[in-house]
Amino acid sequence: MQHVTPAPSSQGGFTLIEMIVVIFILGLLATYVAPKIIGKTDDAKIVKAKADIRGIETALDIYKLDNGAYPSTEQGLMALVERPSSGNVSRWAEGGYLKKRKISKDPWGNDYIYISPGSNGDVDLSSYGGDGIPGGEGNDKDINNWDIE
Repeated sequence: MQHVTPAPSSQGGFTLIEMIVVIFILGLLATYVAPKIIGKTDDAKIVKAKADIRGIETALDIYKLDNGAYPSTEQGLMALVERPSSGNVSRWAEGGYLKKRKISKDPWGNDYIYISPGSNGDVDLSSYGGDGIPGGEGNDKDINNWDIE
């Protein structure tokens, strides 16, 4: 005959009060941490747009060194990834001037604005920010190559 030992009478686990305290603490932490994280998303997009503009400017400078002039406004930024059909592009670099072989959109999903010759320098390169229209403040503020330090 086999002897069975009874299970201990006290079971491990959390009480309702302990669960409520844990949920309260997590909620309290979320109220302090979430706004800081959410606010950084907009800042990160602005930093990314500035970095993109600097990278495109570098590609444009190399294009100018090879071909003697920046792409025209009509040729646009596509001249950095596809050989333009017009203009002096006899020394256009095979493979283009951008690593990914494409013109990325700004962090808000809009095209970068390119004007050559620019009114603020050899070329004007801009992102219209979060709202996608000229002007604005905060997340909607324009990011221009002539304003970036």
